[in-house]
Amino acid sequence: MSEHANLLRRHRAVMPSWMALNYSDPIEIVGGKGARVTDAEGNGYLDFFTGILTNMLGYDVPEVRDAVERQLATGVVHTSTGYLLRGQVELAEKIARLSGIPDAKVFFANSGTEANETALLLAAYARRSGQVLAMRQSYHGRSFAAAGVTGNRAWRNLSLSPLDVHFLHGADRHLPQFAGMSDGQYVDACTRDLRHVLATATGGDVAALIAEPIQGVGGFTMPPDGLFAAYKDVLDEFGILFVSDEVQTGWGRTGQGFWGIDGHGVTPDMMTFAKGLGNGFTIGGVVARRELMDALPALGISTFGGNPISMAAGNATLDYVLDHDLQANAARQGATIIGGLRAAAERLPIAADVRGKGLMFAVELADPRTGEPSPPLAAALMEAARERGLLIGKGGLYGNVVRMAPPLNLTDAEAAEGLGILIASLEAVSAAAGAGGRRGSSPGEEEAR
Repeated sequence: MSEHANLLRRHRAVMPSWMALNYSDPIEIVGGKGARVTDAEGNGYLDFFTGILTNMLGYDVPEVRDAVERQLATGVVHTSTGYLLRGQVELAEKIARLSGIPDAKVFFANSGTEANETALLLAAYARRSGQVLAMRQSYHGRSFAAAGVTGNRAWRNLSLSPLDVHFLHGADRHLPQFAGMSDGQYVDACTRDLRHVLATATGGDVAALIAEPIQGVGGFTMPPDGLFAAYKDVLDEFGILFVSDEVQTGWGRTGQGFWGIDGHGVTPDMMTFAKGLGNGFTIGGVVARRELMDALPALGISTFGGNPISMAAGNATLDYVLDHDLQANAARQGATIIGGLRAAAERLPIAADVRGKGLMFAVELADPRTGEPSPPLAAALMEAARERGLLIGKGGLYGNVVRMAPPLNLTDAEAAEGLGILIASLEAVSAAAGAGGRRGSSPGEEEAR
C-alpha cells in the first residue's frame, strides 16, 4: 500500500466524512519552499491554491520563519489577552492605519469564521437587531451564525439560524432575468431589489449587510465594481452597517486595491480578515470604527486569538507584503495569467468563463454541448493539472469552477509555468470530453468542417 493510500485509510477511520479531500487519490504535503511543495511520495508541485489562499507568501519564507523563531526563543508561546501583547498592538496599529476606517480598532481571533461571528455580534448589538442582509452564493464560515449568512446550500447543514437573514442579488448575472444587461443596468436592478427587500421582507431596523467583494467558495464570482457603493448609499439611508468580508480578498491580492472592497470606492464600517495574514499561522480578526468595537457591555477575551506566535508571523508577513509592493506584483502576474487563460478559452468550449482580479482567478467549466455547469469537468481539470505538477482548487455554486490564488510573490517564470500547465490541462480535458477545438461545436460539426 502506498504512503498516501495508507494515510487515507487511517484518515477515513477517524475523521468525519464531510471533511472533503482534493483529488481521487488524496496527497499529503510534507515539504515546501517558495511556491513549490513536495508530497509524501516525492512528487513536486507548483502550488496555485496555497492552503486555500492562506500561504500568501508561499512556503518557508525566511523573514516569517525568523520572526517566529525569535518569538519561540523567548519561551513565550502563549500568555492570553489578559496581558499586554506587544506584537498584537503593533499589528493592530498597522491594520488600523491600512484599513482606511476612521478611528479604527482591531480585535484578533483565530479564523475567518470567528472574525465574521464577531462582526455580526458588533452589528447586532449596535443596531439592536438580528436582521442581516447577505449575498446569494456567499460563504462566511462553518459556525452557526456564519453559516446562517452563507448563501450556498452546499455549505449549510440547517435552515435554522440565530439571525433573520435576507439574501441579495449581486453575483448572479448568469440568471436569465439579468441576461444582456450592462454593468450599470445590473447594478441598478440589484439596487432596486435591495430597496424592495427592505420594504417587504424586513421589519424595523436591519443590523448589517455582510458581503465578500469577491466570493471565495462561490467560485470567485463578483459584482461589477460600484455595486457596493450603490448598496451603501441605500444602507446609509436606513443606518444599516456594511461589513466587508476580506478573509480571501485582503492584503493586495486583487491587485486593484489593498482590500477587495477598494474596487467599489467604499469604506465599510467593519472589515473581517484571516487566512493570508499569518502565512499559515492561525489568525483572524475584525477592524471596525471605535464606537462599534467599544460598545459591547459584556467582558470578552480570545484565549488564542492574537497569540505571540501568530502575531510574530502576521507582522512579518504584512511587512513583507508592503516592503516588496506585492499588490503591484499581484496585478502584473494576474493580468498575464488571466489574459492567457481568456485567450485559450476562446478555442476551448468547456471553458464557459474566465474571471478574476490579480492573483485571484477562476475558470468555470460547462458541458460543451448543453452549456450546463459541469462539476465532472472541473474535477477532471483538477486531476489533469495535478498530473502535470500544478495544485489548484475548486468551488462555485454548482461545483463546476476551478479557482486559483498563487502566492503574492509569484515570479514571472512561475506565472508562465502555471499558465502553461493550466492551458495544457484544459486542452487535455477538452479533448477527452470530445469538445474539439472550437467553442460551441459538436464532434460531428467539427468533422463536417
